[in-house]
Amino acid sequence: MRILLVDDNRTTLSILTRLVERVPDCIAIPFLKPDDVLACATELEFDIAVIDFQMPVYSGVELLTELIRFERHAEKLFVIVTADTDAATRMAALNAGAIDFLTKPVNPLEFQARMRNLMALADARRKLSDRAEWLRAEVESAVAELRAREEEIIDRLTIAAAYKDLDTARHTRRVGAYSEAIARAYGLSSRACSDIRLASPMHDIGKVAIPDAVLLKTGKLTEDEFVIMRKHTVVGCDILKESKSGLLQLAAEIAGSHHERWDGQGYPYGIAGEAIPLSGRIVAIADNFDALTTARPYKEAWTVERAVEHIRQQAGAQFDPLCVAAFDAALATILAIRDEDLAAALAELQVAPSVGSGFFRSERSSEREA
Repeated sequence: MRILLVDDNRTTLSILTRLVERVPDCIAIPFLKPDDVLACATELEFDIAVIDFQMPVYSGVELLTELIRFERHAEKLFVIVTADTDAATRMAALNAGAIDFLTKPVNPLEFQARMRNLMALADARRKLSDRAEWLRAEVESAVAELRAREEEIIDRLTIAAAYKDLDTARHTRRVGAYSEAIARAYGLSSRACSDIRLASPMHDIGKVAIPDAVLLKTGKLTEDEFVIMRKHTVVGCDILKESKSGLLQLAAEIAGSHHERWDGQGYPYGIAGEAIPLSGRIVAIADNFDALTTARPYKEAWTVERAVEHIRQQAGAQFDPLCVAAFDAALATILAIRDEDLAAALAELQVAPSVGSGFFRSERSSEREA
């Protein structure tokens, strides 16, 4: 254990150094000048400091006060050596952070006994600190494991929800990536942006409850069919909202609110403005942009320029104006994500053109016949 000794009297410092060296497992670090201690404080390593009270330039209390300003020394043990028995002197040292006193002339036996006691205390503190660090690491590991499980659950549920339709599977992934980009441009924290990316692909999870005759219809929906289709928002929210997982609760919030409108003309509840959860307001834009720019059996894809202009025009009506501004700020990132996804889709078709689209086409045909 390293013992810092600071005393401007060379004889006293020499005596203290010899006493420290007689204590097993102790190394003395002697200094005659307190200003020399401060000059190397950023690199100085010690466990216990024994400091003379009366010194030039810096008193013992002043040196102690300066040392504990350094984070690495803030929790160290300090002992003040003084010939002054005045209560005010001792109170000043205690208030500065001293843990013990030694009275001059220093008794060798008392000094060594104090050092042994302080060494035991320093060792106990170190073990407690190590234990706290171990517990912190264990908690972080457990939280990370739970987070990974939550992410896997969401990923599997998203795959299940999109199983009937490869296009839907790609749509949900793009919406997640677009939503994260918008959230980041909006100014949300990295964790919040990541959560939105993970949760938003489940915005249409409620479509598992929509009859295939409606869900997979290639033509325009009738009014009654559209009423049925709208139910996917409530169903999705109901599926997810009772989960104890924060991510699944966020996904429930998004599922239930991503078709609401800023002007209150949306569904399922017709809420307006900031009453709509921010996550739903963000995903509404990401979902709308992807839907407009993607070809569907019942419509042609819009150009990017037309879709962007539509979203801008709907600021304050369909969409939150601040979220539209964030969409504009993130547009370059969103287009890069879109281009990368299109390239990946083309690559998959070139490698196995009959596996993806053929599988889903044959499955849809059999379901219609059933």
